[in-house]
Parts: sequence; C-alpha cells; structure tokens
Amino acid sequence: MARIGIFGGSFHPPHNGHLLIAQEALAAFSLDRVVWLPANHPPHKELISGVSSEDRMELVRAAIQGNSKFSLSLIEFERQGPSYTIDTIRELKKREPAHDYFFIIGGDMADSLSTWRGIDELSRLVTFIGINRSGHPLDECNNPYGVQMLEVPLFDVSSTLIRKRIAAGENTKYLIPDAVRNMIEVKGLYGSGKSP
Repeated sequence: MARIGIFGGSFHPPHNGHLLIAQEALAAFSLDRVVWLPANHPPHKELISGVSSEDRMELVRAAIQGNSKFSLSLIEFERQGPSYTIDTIRELKKREPAHDYFFIIGGDMADSLSTWRGIDELSRLVTFIGINRSGHPLDECNNPYGVQMLEVPLFDVSSTLIRKRIAAGENTKYLIPDAVRNMIEVKGLYGSGKSP
C-alpha cells in the first residue's frame, strides 16, 4: 500500500509555487509520490485559448522532470466532459484500490468543498491536504471534510501573474522552472517573446 498525493489543477502554466506545494506535501505527509493531474475541462474555470491540452501536458512534464517522486497522470484526458474530481478518484481507486490517496488543494478551494460534486463520497475516498494561501485561511471550526492544513512558505505567485508577465515580456526567471520557460518561448505560448 502506498501513500499517493494527487495534485490537480489547470497548471496554465506550472510554476515554482506548484513545485514547492507538491514537495512540501510529499515531505509533511510522508507520501510515496505526488501525481500531477492536469484538468482537461475544469468545471469551474475557463481555460486560456491558444494553448493546447498537449502543450499543458508537456509543460507539466518539463516542470516535474527533475523529481523522481513526481509523476504525471493523463487520466482526465482519457474521458470527455468536465473534469470532476469524484470521477477521477473513483477511477484511480478502481485501478489501484489498496493505495491511500491524499488530494492537495488550496485554502481557497477548501472553503468551497461543499459545492463539489459528490463531496461526501469524495471525502471518504481521500484525505484532503489544504495548503495555506494568502487571504484564504481555513475556518478550523467549519471543516466537515477533515481537511488537514499544511503551512507552506509563502510564494505569492500565480499562473495568472506568470501569463501576464510572459505576454508583457517581463521577467519570469525563478518564478517558473527554466525548462518550462524555455518551452514557452520556443512554442510562443501565452503571447511570449524572449523575457529577461
């Protein structure tokens, strides 16, 4: 039996804050590995046009290539329609039922778990790891889904900020992995040119 972290998101693009969160969860919860799970069609988010699903997969591969404890799952790209977490976890449990699953979420998402599809079943199938995020502390008195909070050193960067900087030709060094940065520049993603 393995302890598997599941780190879902649009990763549009993946940045060093994502890597920090995944590594901190891996260490704090003694996980055997963290599976990165890019959402194909996130139900609560509109994806940016001009960047294909294949591009996002390759960006995640580039981001995690240096860590043998990180892997990429394309399970959400194997089916059509919105990427609901409950459907993904059911499929993972069917494939590897003996594993314990830990689902990594941001503090902002922890506050809205009651709106997630199949949340009662999902909370029985996984342990939620809630990552502190600026402005989104979890109300400890209102935590019906057993979210285990993890304090991570604040790295206040977002994919939105990265996309804006790339489009404006501004610095992204040390905000995103060099391999991700190089791929974005080579493919001309997010309106990129060469950034400093």
